[in-house]
Amino acid sequence: AGPAPRGCPCGSRRRVALRSPQVAGKAASAVLVKTLRFVQNVPCFQELPLEEQLLLVRSCWAPLLLLGLAQERVHLETVESAEPSMLQRILTARQHGERPPAPAPAAGRPHHGPHLPSAGEIQAIKGFLAKCWSLDISTKEYAYLKGTVLFNPDLPGLQCTQYIEGLQREAQQALNEHIRLIHRGDEARFAKLNVVLSLLRSINANVVAELFFRPIIGAVNMDDMLLEMLCAKL
Repeated sequence: AGPAPRGCPCGSRRRVALRSPQVAGKAASAVLVKTLRFVQNVPCFQELPLEEQLLLVRSCWAPLLLLGLAQERVHLETVESAEPSMLQRILTARQHGERPPAPAPAAGRPHHGPHLPSAGEIQAIKGFLAKCWSLDISTKEYAYLKGTVLFNPDLPGLQCTQYIEGLQREAQQALNEHIRLIHRGDEARFAKLNVVLSLLRSINANVVAELFFRPIIGAVNMDDMLLEMLCAKL
């Protein structure tokens, strides 16, 4: 038998939108406030200089938000958007003698301007949420996972690298000890929870901003919003 036909990637590139963007946006905003309140109440985080705090939060607000959405069991209902496909746009442009549109940026590259998430990008978020729910992650486990994500010593520009690295190690050790105590016999659980973290790393923060915040606040400058929220008494 010949090689199996390769699946067409077009389906994962279809543009999709949330069925109730205002409802999902409000839920995400509430979770973001709750998440930043959680972060600010971590004593070790408060001891860091404000510049370091902001650097950490800017880099990890999206994975922290997604962990919060999983914890709060926020379900995403999506619909296909009416945005024309790349093929339709090329054909229409040619019909009118215009220059065909440039292809969308590849995964992982920054998105400039409005960007409707693709079906594949939303599926990655839904897959992450489903993975968390299938593992029935406890409140304490979520807290340790958030600590692991928050205290990322690999960020360029950090001054307190060793201190932050120690905090991340402590979060991982606390998670491991908690699992040994509560989930005796489930030796694979620690590895499964670290798979959750690796799924998070594959989700683009720009996609999260566009999906949840553009529908309710328009053009999103997450840096400004986070700075305001971090300096406010949440």
